[in-house]
Amino acid sequence: MPVWPGDTRVRIERTSSIQGGDEANVSRLHLSSHTGTHVDAPHHFINQGLTVDRLPLDVLVGPALVIDLEHLEGTTIDVFDLAGVHFGKSTSRILLKTQNSYLWETRHTEFEREYVHLSRKAAEWLVKRGIRLVGVDYLSVEALNADRHRVHHALLGAGVVIVEGLNLSRVPAGPCQLMCLPLKIEGGDGAPARVLVTRD
Repeated sequence: MPVWPGDTRVRIERTSSIQGGDEANVSRLHLSSHTGTHVDAPHHFINQGLTVDRLPLDVLVGPALVIDLEHLEGTTIDVFDLAGVHFGKSTSRILLKTQNSYLWETRHTEFEREYVHLSRKAAEWLVKRGIRLVGVDYLSVEALNADRHRVHHALLGAGVVIVEGLNLSRVPAGPCQLMCLPLKIEGGDGAPARVLVTRD
C-alpha cells in the first residue's frame, strides 16, 4: 500500500508459526501511526492538543454526510466547492469523496503526489460551520509540501478530528452513520482505524 513519503513501509513479520511447530500464529507489525486509513489527533500538529486515546467517541461515531466532489476540476477543494452543498444544521461530520478513492479501488501502490486536498480557506470555513470531523480519501487533508501545514493547523487547532486514507469509491453521497475506531494508543498523535459507514 502507498505510504506518506519518508514513512515506514508496511511490513508484517510472522514471529511464531503453527506450521513451524509453534503453539500459535503471532505476527509483528511495522508501520507508521499514519498508515492507510487513520485518524489524526490534534496532537499531530498541536503539541498540547488531544492525543488519540483521549478523543471523545461522540466525535468518532454518529451521523455524517458524504459529499461527492468526484467531478471537481483540479486538485484543490475550495470554499465555493463546499458552499453549494446543503449542510443540515446538525451536520458535524463530513466525508469528502473525490477521485482519490479510485486510487484505493485500483490498488494503486505508489504514493500519488497530485491528490485532491483542502485549501486553508476551506478548512477555516468548515471550522466556522461547526464541523467536528473531516474525512478525506487520501493520505493527507492538505497538499504535499504544503507551506507550514496550515490546513492541519486550522482544523486540529480548532479541535477538529481528521480521518485520512478513506476509500469512499463505493459509498454514495448523502447522510450515513459513521463508525471510526482508531487504535487506542496512549499519547498517540494518530492511529490506524477501522472506519465503517452504514445507511438506515
